[in-house]
Amino acid sequence: MLILGFESSCDETAASVVSWDGGALTSLSDIVASQVDVHRLYGGVVPEIAGRAHIEAISRITYEALAQAGVSLSDITAVAVTSHPGLIGALLVAVNFAKSLAVANRIPLVEVDHMRAHIAASYLTADAPKPPFLAAAFSGGHTSIYEVADYTHFTLIGSTRDDAIGEAFDKIGRLIGIPYPAGAGFDKLARSGFEKATGLSDNFWNAYPRTPAYRDPEMRLPSPAISDDSLDFSFSGLKTAAVNLLHRREQLGAETDPALFAARYTYEAVEGVATKLDAALSRHPDMNLVIAGGVAANSHLRARLTALTEAHGVRLYVPPLSLCGDNGAMVAAQGLYEYLSGARAGASLNARAADE
Repeated sequence: MLILGFESSCDETAASVVSWDGGALTSLSDIVASQVDVHRLYGGVVPEIAGRAHIEAISRITYEALAQAGVSLSDITAVAVTSHPGLIGALLVAVNFAKSLAVANRIPLVEVDHMRAHIAASYLTADAPKPPFLAAAFSGGHTSIYEVADYTHFTLIGSTRDDAIGEAFDKIGRLIGIPYPAGAGFDKLARSGFEKATGLSDNFWNAYPRTPAYRDPEMRLPSPAISDDSLDFSFSGLKTAAVNLLHRREQLGAETDPALFAARYTYEAVEGVATKLDAALSRHPDMNLVIAGGVAANSHLRARLTALTEAHGVRLYVPPLSLCGDNGAMVAAQGLYEYLSGARAGASLNARAADE
């Protein structure tokens, strides 16, 4: 069984062919046309530019994905496409292209939720998780925790009430000189800050709260974990506090060490996530945890959640770095299970910016 998956929810145009033999899922091709260099000029994604770039790329990458997989359209069992959530102008490109391709070639079409697709990236590994499990999706637009009963039944049990964790890193990264997208640069700078604060090159997480750098009242930042019984977050408060801290110190003529600041900001963001996932794992004992999305590539988040799941006696599953960002393989993977469940989309399929 071969699934052709399409993704265009933000600034990556992607197509992939994934095969399924009744057991393991295998990505036969995964073509991604990135727009990072274009959007870096503006410090973030410009929706109109993203939509036009998707139009220019999608036909080409489809041919490339089929050629790399060594298959033709007549071999494809189903076409899967991200229909929501995302930037509406961007989503419409892949939705309309996939819909036309499927109808013209009489191939079944299935729609895929972008967040489910991120979680499905973990299925494209040799040791893939099997439901039920808990899943957390961390990206530039989303911060969500799900209870996954089976491959197509998800219950949202926690989310951000405002900004997403990825956006919080990108916006503050720009203020301290890290170009968009800030994820990898912030990760590296924070590591330098942790090493400077603790004198350790590894295993610095537990030592960091005892350092003068952490205890400095001038560098205090709030936790994004909302202090109630929910599993929700608020990253706008952390982001605003960071902006105010940097501006205040600049106005006072006080120098701010970017590395030490990045370490403090990263620590609060990651500990906030760990606080709510600790509560989620306590409420759902014996459930493994899957983390996915672009921010799942963050080495500090991975290390902290590895320790957390070990403490709970469960496993942590994380997709390979190549599948943390937006890609077509994750859409095809989730599309397979939507197809097997009997889900079908017709010519009336439309994109939508948010979940209904």
